[in-house]
Amino acid sequence: MYPNLYYIFKDWFGVEWNGLSFLNSFGLMVALSFVAAAWVLTSELKRKEKLGLLLPREEMITVGKPAGFWELFFNGLVGFLFGYKILGLFLSKPEGMNAQDYIFSRDGNILGGIILGAILAGIKWYERDKQKLKEPENRHVRIWPHDRVGDIVILGLVFGILGAKLFDNLENWDEFVKAPIEHLFSASGLTFYGGLITAAIVICWYASKKRIKVKHLVDAAAPALMIAYAVGRIGCQVSGDGDWGIYNSAYTSDAYGKVSVAAPGDFKNTLEKNRGYFLEGRSADSTGRPVYVTDRVYPSLEAVPHKSIKGPSFLPNWLFAYSYPQNVNRDGNLIPGNTEEHNRVLPSPVFPTPLYESIICGFLFLVLWGIRRSISTPWVMFGIYLILNGIERFCVELIRVNKTYSLFGLHPSQAELIASMLVLTGIIMIVVAKTRKES
Repeated sequence: MYPNLYYIFKDWFGVEWNGLSFLNSFGLMVALSFVAAAWVLTSELKRKEKLGLLLPREEMITVGKPAGFWELFFNGLVGFLFGYKILGLFLSKPEGMNAQDYIFSRDGNILGGIILGAILAGIKWYERDKQKLKEPENRHVRIWPHDRVGDIVILGLVFGILGAKLFDNLENWDEFVKAPIEHLFSASGLTFYGGLITAAIVICWYASKKRIKVKHLVDAAAPALMIAYAVGRIGCQVSGDGDWGIYNSAYTSDAYGKVSVAAPGDFKNTLEKNRGYFLEGRSADSTGRPVYVTDRVYPSLEAVPHKSIKGPSFLPNWLFAYSYPQNVNRDGNLIPGNTEEHNRVLPSPVFPTPLYESIICGFLFLVLWGIRRSISTPWVMFGIYLILNGIERFCVELIRVNKTYSLFGLHPSQAELIASMLVLTGIIMIVVAKTRKES
């Protein structure tokens, strides 16, 4: 596993550059997912603009004015936050603290924040001072929808994270009320659908305010959302963020995480050997160091969820079962002889569900990208996205461990409930759109 770039460079190039440890691989892939989504969305908006479906909006701007107080304050604030965290990673991070945890904590370097804040505010003042006129002028400019993709991406990032944290804490309310501050500032616990729903509401509000036709914007966003999810899930797989599936008892792994086909009784023996992991969640070795760090604790060994699915011999074992050695969650047993920060491996391999989602959603993106020109009815493209995304997520949930709810004798997870609603919403959206067009 590659929790951060330090592990990537060490494995690929044989160099140990500790300074790279603050660039976690999950965050990098999330950033790339937003870049991919921005490119796809921009391309689709431009296509719809050429078709005359989206029009520009004229706005009045004032040029030649010096930088105002709020401009300088905002730039200084952004610089302070970045300096507070980024410089703090190098100068103030507590020994042994994970870089990702540090970013989401309240710790930081005040001096670094002040310096970077002053630099960004100074740059803004200098740029505006160069453009200053004796008499500021009001000018009309035409802004196309694709020019606002940067704003849309930022709104999606900010409110996506807020929504993801909100839905995750609602799903795990009992744990949240015990330590609300720790959960709010924790880097873990991001529910995709929470982010999707919250960001969608805010972006639709923004589009309406800027007179961008929402029906064409959401259709353009459909393939962008799919590719963003596919790329983001690569980060989950590479870092080992805990979003994996249930145990695949058809395989077993050694103390270093090497997976092989299990012999009869291997899974049961693994459960017995690691009772502390499955039943208690925490244990310690002879030196007092924690050996198990997991939130998947079961009332009995018989309650440990698993399926036995063996893949074809011509395919690699890790495609069906993976033990996530050196995962970013630091979940599992200590790897013998490994003294690095991330040095644990799961005692039994699980289904690598993030990998499945990356592959499936990558394929679904190609499907949406291929059919987009043949769909002319507004809302249909987005309806198809909702159906495909809902079906994909619902199927993956069948081999993933999540909290369940009791509903009319059934026990669905939050993701399964939302996925079902997305499929239903997508169907209704397509039917209504087609009916209105025909009428």
